[in-house]
Amino acid sequence: MARLNEILSQGRFTWVRSVVSLMLREMATSYGRSPGGYVWAVAEPVAGLLLLTIVFSFAFRSPPLGSNFALFYATGFLPFIYYTSLTSRIGLAIRFSKPLLSYPTVNYIDAIASRFLLNTITNLVVFMIVFTGIISIYGLNVSIDFYAVSEAFSMIALLALSLGTINCYLFSVFPVWEQVWSILNRPMFFLSGIFFVLDTVPEPFRSFLWYNPLVHVIAKMREGFYSTYDARLASPLYVYSIGLLLLFLGLLLLSHHQRRSNT
Repeated sequence: MARLNEILSQGRFTWVRSVVSLMLREMATSYGRSPGGYVWAVAEPVAGLLLLTIVFSFAFRSPPLGSNFALFYATGFLPFIYYTSLTSRIGLAIRFSKPLLSYPTVNYIDAIASRFLLNTITNLVVFMIVFTGIISIYGLNVSIDFYAVSEAFSMIALLALSLGTINCYLFSVFPVWEQVWSILNRPMFFLSGIFFVLDTVPEPFRSFLWYNPLVHVIAKMREGFYSTYDARLASPLYVYSIGLLLLFLGLLLLSHHQRRSNT
């Protein structure tokens, strides 16, 4: 029994060491060699939010929720940016880490886990900086429901991880899928609830949009920042079910692909 525990402990240590090494490698290549490094990770969403705030503040008297355009669009834009960046980055995990996958201690699970953890931590920091900045600059009196915000973040994290895992397989087997995925995601920017609240959309469009899991995530995120808003149409169970199903399918496809590649 003691020997078994020792083997399991060594296995966990080896896995953690592999994941951390891959994270450090990506940090050096993605941020360490680019101008500004991590500053760009914050500057990019801030620039997008600033543009949305300026444009829509001229077009409308007030946002669909509350009175602050920056906060309203941040609660939709930041989860969407996290989703798009993570699905693409995890999709490229095998290609990025291919030179290291020849080592017996490194596999595709390590590559996916390292990209998921690094980008999730980065986006959490971006979330905190941007929301703290908006609340401080505008002097907003916001009572944050951290449970709702955490649930929204866990929903989008699982969804992005599952779709990224499937993309990891498809990018490897069908390289053209990378361009197709980029094209398919463009309409999602307008159909995910960044600019609207699902409750105010008339039928039959509301029922159609309900099947978009990103709508549920953004609605839950806004529930966390607007105490008067009840995301009654949001279903975390729906998002978690889709995420777990797609994650299982993605890992199954990758496992089959790896076995074929090794034979």
